[in-house]
Amino acid sequence: MGQVDLDRNSNTEKGPLAGITVVDLSSVVVGPTCTLTLADHGAEVIKVEAPDGDLMRTLGGGARNPGMTGKFMNFNRNKRSICINLKTEEGIALLKKILAKADVLVTNMRLGALQKLGLDYASLQEVNPQLIYCQILAFGRGGTYFNRPAYDTVIQSSAGVSATFEKSSGEPRFVPLVMGDHITGLVSAQTIGFALYRRTKTNLGELIEIPMFETMAAFVLREHMGNMTFEPGIGPIGDARVLDKNNRPVKTADGYISISPNTDGQAFAFFDAIGRPELKQDPRFNSVINRTKNSVEYYEIRSGSLGSKTSAQWIEIFEQIDIPCMRYNSLEDLLEDPHIQSVNFLQQTNHPTEGLIREIGLTNNFSGGNRQGFIPAPRLGENTIEILQEFGASEEEIEQALSTRTIVQQSN
Repeated sequence: MGQVDLDRNSNTEKGPLAGITVVDLSSVVVGPTCTLTLADHGAEVIKVEAPDGDLMRTLGGGARNPGMTGKFMNFNRNKRSICINLKTEEGIALLKKILAKADVLVTNMRLGALQKLGLDYASLQEVNPQLIYCQILAFGRGGTYFNRPAYDTVIQSSAGVSATFEKSSGEPRFVPLVMGDHITGLVSAQTIGFALYRRTKTNLGELIEIPMFETMAAFVLREHMGNMTFEPGIGPIGDARVLDKNNRPVKTADGYISISPNTDGQAFAFFDAIGRPELKQDPRFNSVINRTKNSVEYYEIRSGSLGSKTSAQWIEIFEQIDIPCMRYNSLEDLLEDPHIQSVNFLQQTNHPTEGLIREIGLTNNFSGGNRQGFIPAPRLGENTIEILQEFGASEEEIEQALSTRTIVQQSN
């Protein structure tokens, strides 16, 4: 694992979004996931925080210093923080000074609060008609649930994610990561890219609304609507293979592995490997269609056949006969995974205030160049004054705002 010093003054003029300025008026995970994606690919992201800061500064687990949890840092690198009290007219005016020159605004604030502050899309169109305004909603406009508050767990439960666990194991559960936030945040970044492309042709901004509920419901139903795609339905809802209780890592003599023999060639090679060659002629398992129809029995065979050898032995066997398989990683194992290490996915970096940390690398590459020169996650309000100066605030305005605590500048 290589070691790199994080420099707040590094060159950031690379990456496909270089030159794009994003104002991040969001918090916790869904919005910061979106803006992290934009920042990691070259955008200049200005994170707007209230005097109390993003909730993830304290909610996200352990920290060496107050307000700088590891989870907060993982979602907020490559951003600068400006701390503004938006409950004041002066604070709103300063933020609008920035928004007048920005390319993108990302927010997950509720519509009523934005309208009250004069930060809704209609109001900001007058300030900057080229602004791409991305509003992440819990539920879509015009629907029964519109304007209700929600967190990831509420969305997982209502959008059918928890129901997949009930179908599989008999008990509704949450995915133990904020999957709805991650997915919706990535979809938001994607749609911003589409809007920026359209702006190159129209020279106009637009409003993008990304509802978490509908986004996650679409993921679930594309996977599981299946037989109910037809009117009337031609069978029960849900992909039985994916929902099978034995669709999980398989127990070996010393741990677990994952294995997916899906094609006929892979399944037949698997039957040979486990010493059950007769299953190749079994009418339940002799074709993809029949294995699908009898997925419960097929998964039972898979789940109960690997206890005689170690994970390493099975992986060696399956690799030789070209069956997709992989080691099972615990969370701790993942940090030391040989592939993770060989692609330098985790780097040791020196954060200016938080010391030695693990930095997660980019997961994709552009032949035209990736962003170079990452900057560390900021302390609350660390960049307040420099950002206001860059966007044309006078020294008198800044001094006045500091004196009334409309803005906060983190001291060194």
